[in-house]
Formats: sequence, C-alpha cells, structure tokens
Amino acid sequence: MTTSTALLTDRYELTMLAAALRDGTASRPSVFELFSRRLSGGRRFGVVAGTGRLLSLLREFRFGDDELRFLRDNDVVGSDSLTYLENYRFTGSIRGYREGELYFPGSPILTVEGTFADAVVLETLALSVLNHDSAVATAASRMSIAAGERPLAEMGSRRAAEQSAVAAARAAYIAGFRATSNLEAGRRWGIPTMGTAAHSWTLLHETEEEAFRSQIDSLGTDTTLLVDTYDIRTGVETAVRVAGTGLGGVRIDSGDLPIVAAEVRAQLDELGATSTRITVTSDLDEYAIAALAASPVDAYGVGTSVVTGSGYPTASMVYKLVARQDPTGAWIGVAKASTDKASQGGRKAAFRTLVDGVAETETVVVSDGFEQLDTPAEHPEGRALQTTFVEAGEIDTAFEGPEGTASARAHHLRVREELPVRALALSKSDPAIPTVFVDAS
Repeated sequence: MTTSTALLTDRYELTMLAAALRDGTASRPSVFELFSRRLSGGRRFGVVAGTGRLLSLLREFRFGDDELRFLRDNDVVGSDSLTYLENYRFTGSIRGYREGELYFPGSPILTVEGTFADAVVLETLALSVLNHDSAVATAASRMSIAAGERPLAEMGSRRAAEQSAVAAARAAYIAGFRATSNLEAGRRWGIPTMGTAAHSWTLLHETEEEAFRSQIDSLGTDTTLLVDTYDIRTGVETAVRVAGTGLGGVRIDSGDLPIVAAEVRAQLDELGATSTRITVTSDLDEYAIAALAASPVDAYGVGTSVVTGSGYPTASMVYKLVARQDPTGAWIGVAKASTDKASQGGRKAAFRTLVDGVAETETVVVSDGFEQLDTPAEHPEGRALQTTFVEAGEIDTAFEGPEGTASARAHHLRVREELPVRALALSKSDPAIPTVFVDAS
C-alpha cells in the first residue's frame, strides 16, 4: 500500500493553483529553480542531498479520494481545482545537480520545468527534502574531512523525528559516513548498520564483568565493549581479561577524550591488546573530531550534531519562478528584486571551471530562452553540473533506492577531491570558489 505525498505541502501552493486555473495562467510554461542565496554558517561549500528521496516522493504525489475529501471539507479549493487535482500527474521535466555534488551560492541546484500548475505545487516538498538532507550532508562532509581515513558512524536517530532520522542517516552516508545505527535506513537505502550495546546493558547485570562476558558470548570477541559505565581503567582491564588480547574494540562515551583515548591506548598496549580498536562518541562534531586528529582513535560515532546539521539544520534553499512565457509565447526571465532576497532570473546552465583538476569558479550561464543555453562543448575547461532526473513526467530510476544512494556517495567522494585546500578549513569564511553569472547572449 502506498501513501500519497500530495498534502506534504503548504496551503498557498494550492490557492495559487486555484487562482491560476481561474485566470488562465495555470497552463503557462514556467521554469522554477531551487537554489541557496548563501551558505549557512559561513561554510565554504555545500553538499546536495535528498534528490533520490524527492524523486521517490514525487512518484506518490497523487491526490486520491482521502486527499480530495480533506481539501473539499476544509474549503481549501473549489470544485474546478479538485477536478484538476484528481487527475494531477507531474508531466514536466526536472534537472539539476547530482546528489552528492557540491554547491555554492546561486548554484541552480534543481530546475523544474512545466506549466505553472505542474511546478508550483512541488515547492514545499522539494524544499523540505533538500533543505534538511543537504544541511545534514554538508555537516557530515565537514566531519568526514576532519576524520580523514578514520571511519565515521551515524548514530543520531534518538535526536531526530523518526523519518528525519532515516533521511539523516542516508544524507550522512552520501557525504562520507560509513555506517548508521538506524536499521530502517539500512533496509531502505542499503547503508551498512552497526551497534552493540548501551550503558543499560552493563547496568542490567550484577557486575561489569558479567555484562562483558554475556556480550562476548552473544557477539564474539570481535565486538566492541563500552568501558566507561563505571571506572574506565577498570573497565578496560576487565574487557581484556574477559575477551583476551584479541578483543575487537572498546568504546569511550565520556571524559576529556584526547586525554582518555591516550590513556586507554597505553593501557591496551600494556595488556597486549595492541590491535584492539578505540571508538569515541560523546557529542562529537567536526571541531571535536579535528581536535582528536593526533589522538590514538580508530573510529568515531556521531549523533546529535550530524542529524541537526551541526548547528545549521536547514540549508536555506528557496524555490523561485525564474522564467515564463508571456502571452505571445516569448520567454522572459523573472526575478524577485527585494533587498537581501534578490534572485537571478532566467533559465541556467552550470559548469565548474577547473584548473589542473582544482575548482576555481562556479560558472552559471543565464538565458531567457531555451535555445540559447550553453552546452558542455562550449566549456571545455569546465565540468557540466546538471543532469536530467525527470523528462516529460518520466522519472529516471537510476537515482533512487540503494543503487542511487551508493552512486551519490561515490560521486560526492570523487568531486570533493576538486576542492581547493582553503575549502577544507572549518573556520567561517567566504565560499571556497566564487559564483560567476554569465549572460548567454
């Protein structure tokens, strides 16, 4: 049984639709664009995430009997609009930056083309998905860069709404995390899952040793034992005595982590457990991970910070009409011009200019018409950034499901190598590369 996603929207989308049906502008060909005017938190790059989820949700964007009944009973729209919505299917086209791609201020992340009626009703759904997932992915990428070759696990499900937790696990995986504690994310998106025991497991038993023995009996000596329920030094000694020097790992969830990690490593080595891994958790973010770079840590588990975008839970993306046909059939660029919220009208083609494989400029070519857009052949020094997700209402399945998620992860790790060195710093600054708008004419 499928569930409609059509009411995951704001009322004004449908009241605009109703008014457009009444005045005859609903069928006017239009171009909407999803973009961000600025990078949240003074970050130097953003990471696109959520596109695969959006395409899956678009499949279920249907107004069935229950949805139509709600709209009618609550007098949201009239009978003509209800008739239109009953038969609604998105018949336009959607193109944009691949999931896992980097973006900068003004990047045309998603372009939705169709009639005004086709495209306007998708605004809230597109923004709610990409704003959340891109915020998580941007934070996760920064953490992944700070961690270097050390693996990261996402474990923030208890700090997010239940479906947001699944989405966050996916976004973090795309941006460089290697596993999640969330089983639904594992089932739905093919993400490796991990997890052993919490402090309650130790507290359940009469002694720490009894808890450790039981865990090892169940999961084997390669498991990771949580050693800080009581005294850490005693916990490490007990763990090695119970499991032997082949113990897989210990986890530390409290204390001054750089100091504690060094002490635990020294103790493990003294006990002969030289290959036992150390995983640290305890409210980590990208700054705490960077501070542990010189510490003898083997892996990180991150919860609250990653699922909340490390302090910036939205990517500040907007969805604006940027081009439409006038009554004569000519295309014109349109844009909001208010102070601090101005946008760049016109349909766009985007390229990342590279010099010796390093990104230097985000070049956005702007045109009122469709026939004037530059092609990749006209930018041999750049990498074309847009691809087609939906054509004439047909969704490309390659970007969905576990396969699409794995592809997005691989794409992100590849394009991250194009970043200039200044983009890797964690301090607040201007975007790592400028966005340059070029008139196609």
